[in-house]
Amino acid sequence: MTPPAEPTPPHGRRDWPVWATPGLLTLVVTLAGIGHAQPWRDELATWSAATRPVPDLVRLAGTIDAATGPYYLLMHGWTALFGTSPTALRLPSALAMAGAAALTARLGARLVGARAGLLAGLLLAVLPATSRYGQEARPYAPATLLAVLATLLLVGALHRPARGRWAGYAVAVAALGLLHLIALTLLAAHALVVVLAAVRGRPAAGVEPPPDPAGRAPDPRAREAGPGTGAREDAPRAGGRGIGLLWRWLVALPPAAVLVVPLVLVAGSQRGRQLDWVRLVRVDDLAALPGALAQSGVVGGVLAGLAALGAARLGRRALLPGAAVVLPVLLLFAAGTAVPLWVTRYLIFTVPFACLLAGAALAGVRLVPALAVVTLAGLLGLPDQAALRRTHEWPRTAPVDYAGVARIVADGQRPGDAVVYSPRDSWLFPDLGLAYHLGARRPRDVLVVRDQRQRADLWAAECDRPAECLAGVDRVWLVVTGRRADPLAAVPGAKGDALRDAFTVRQVWPRPGLTVALLTR
Repeated sequence: MTPPAEPTPPHGRRDWPVWATPGLLTLVVTLAGIGHAQPWRDELATWSAATRPVPDLVRLAGTIDAATGPYYLLMHGWTALFGTSPTALRLPSALAMAGAAALTARLGARLVGARAGLLAGLLLAVLPATSRYGQEARPYAPATLLAVLATLLLVGALHRPARGRWAGYAVAVAALGLLHLIALTLLAAHALVVVLAAVRGRPAAGVEPPPDPAGRAPDPRAREAGPGTGAREDAPRAGGRGIGLLWRWLVALPPAAVLVVPLVLVAGSQRGRQLDWVRLVRVDDLAALPGALAQSGVVGGVLAGLAALGAARLGRRALLPGAAVVLPVLLLFAAGTAVPLWVTRYLIFTVPFACLLAGAALAGVRLVPALAVVTLAGLLGLPDQAALRRTHEWPRTAPVDYAGVARIVADGQRPGDAVVYSPRDSWLFPDLGLAYHLGARRPRDVLVVRDQRQRADLWAAECDRPAECLAGVDRVWLVVTGRRADPLAAVPGAKGDALRDAFTVRQVWPRPGLTVALLTR
């Protein structure tokens, strides 16, 4: 059954409410409480990298986290201008998510209709995942923006294949790959619609404009014409037909390849160290994906159900948004069965396309009931919205209180005090957490012989003979990961022996995720 016809998307100045409303709503939602949760471990890595000089940042990319290196470089410039407070670090992500919602609405209006685009953008705005990644100093929100932008530019280029449009698409794809390598799986969906367009000699189903108010599909033979001719703005030009479309798309990819391939090679050599905490994917991970992507089990279920209904309603016109969701998931799942790569947040860029399908389903009913469903989704996600503003750790019941440990040390330290961390190579980064909150006011890191910047790494190197390095120190602040009744006993190896031989525990302060103790000689 053919879906009910919707009005042709407005063009020009009249269409601004369709995209501006979701964009502004997303900005309001992501800015609400943006600085409440203290930076978590991944954001501490961003802070540590972004605040290094550019040569040191390049050296870091050669050691670890090369895949995130371009984002760190971007944040280096941002923090130089706006500082490193939690709000300043996260603001680029909030702006990117607002842009992603606006472009999702615009893409939906282009493919399905103005109402579907508006509802898709509004639904994206109220998802807990939008707040989660819009309030995180990591590359996922900018990559989401670029994924939608590249897709929107592709749709435009398929209809009017001008050089400027393909150049814009090439730039967006290159930027997408530099910020998030996994997001390049989106190109599988782009390839599908381009190949079908080349075979058909016109834009494929899924990138055709919606029917006009009379229910007639646009005439694929229409030529682009000047004002007053009656031709549709979206009609494809003759020069872009057939094999020409495929050729133009292929020509747009080499710039991205030139920039991304070296990054892939370096990042691939670091995978064992970078992703040593990731396991091989299992089939049940697919069942958990909607809730994990939406950052709420119930909201993820609602989104998945609406997206399925929208795909059924659109039929062939669901090709592009449907492929943009399904193909990246399947490609990452297939790779994750052989290589530990399956991390659900890597797929956050697919969420706007799921929202587009859901918007198409909601556009089949009157506007008021549709807005009620969007509001309901927002209300169902409120507990998760509140939780993610308390902590970005997962599960939310396991926060890590770096700021609390920093306050304890700041309130009790004396001149000449030292600090020791255990374990030093923890992914919790207790040393970076204390450095972020205390800065130059923190005690001397007495065991360090080469810090993170000198090592071009995220972890510092400690001396081989800790007893000698501790000589002359009378008070040590010991920071260990986890909740420890006897933190001194939890320190392994020669470092633990040196501390136990020379110091006794004066006082212990357990904090969520960490324990701090004052040791005296």
